[in-house]
Amino acid sequence: MNVAYAIAPGQKIETDMNTANNKMQVEIWSDIMCPFCYIGKRKFETALSQFDGHDDVEVIWKSFQLDPNQPTLPDKSIYEYLSERKGMSVEQAHQMIGQITMRAEQVGLAFNFDTAVTANSFDAHRLLHLAQEAGKQDETKEALLSAYFTEGKNIADAGTLTQIGEKVGLDAGRVNAMLQSDEYTDDVQHDIYESRQLGVQGVPFFVLNRKYAVSGAQESDTFLGALQTAHGEWKAGNQPQELVLTDGPVCTPDGVCA
Repeated sequence: MNVAYAIAPGQKIETDMNTANNKMQVEIWSDIMCPFCYIGKRKFETALSQFDGHDDVEVIWKSFQLDPNQPTLPDKSIYEYLSERKGMSVEQAHQMIGQITMRAEQVGLAFNFDTAVTANSFDAHRLLHLAQEAGKQDETKEALLSAYFTEGKNIADAGTLTQIGEKVGLDAGRVNAMLQSDEYTDDVQHDIYESRQLGVQGVPFFVLNRKYAVSGAQESDTFLGALQTAHGEWKAGNQPQELVLTDGPVCTPDGVCA
C-alpha cells in the first residue's frame, strides 16, 4: 500500500542530511530486539548491493525502543516473557517465534530464540551513537543484532557492549566510560522524538532523502525501487516536500510483530 502525506505545519523536523559529504542519506529507525528489523536490514542490504548508485548512499541507524520500560530478564526465556506480556500460552509463543525464525532463514539469518536474553536496549542505542562518530555504526548494528538473535548475549550488559564495541574497532576504555555516564542519552531520545514527528508506528522504518519512507521488512525489489526514485530526485537537487510511505511487516510498541 502506498500512502502519501505531508508533514504538518509545526511538525517540521531538522534533517540530518549533510550536503558536505555529497551523500544521499537513508535513515533507518529500528530496535535491537526486533526480528523484522534484522530481516529488513538484510533485504535492504540486498537492494543496496544491486543499486548502481550505492556509493552515493550513506546509511544512518536511528534509535527506537519498542518498549522503553522493558526490564532485563536474563533468567526468563523469551517464550515465558511473551506468554506473560501478550497473554498467550508458552506453546503459542513457540509457534509465533517459529514462524519468525523461518522468515529469517529465508534471508540467511539463523535466529536462536532458545538462548535469547530479554533486555532493555537503551544502552545499546547509546553505543550506536558512539559508533556513528567513529564511522563504525553499521558494523556495530550488525554485531548487536547478531549478539541478541544468534549468540544469546545480554545486550544490556556493560561488559557485553564493551566487547561488541572492541570487536568492531572501538576503544574499549572509551566504550566503558560512555556506558558509565549518561553520554548520548539525549541523542537516543531525540531519535525517538523524530520518529514521533514522522508518524512512525512500527519498525523498521526507512526514510530516503527525507522524501520516501518504507515501513517494514519489505521485499528487496521494493527497497530497490525506492532507492532508484529517491536517488534520481537527489541527483536532480529536488527538495523533499512530502513523505511518501510504503507499508510492510513491522514490530510495534504493543508487542506485535506482523
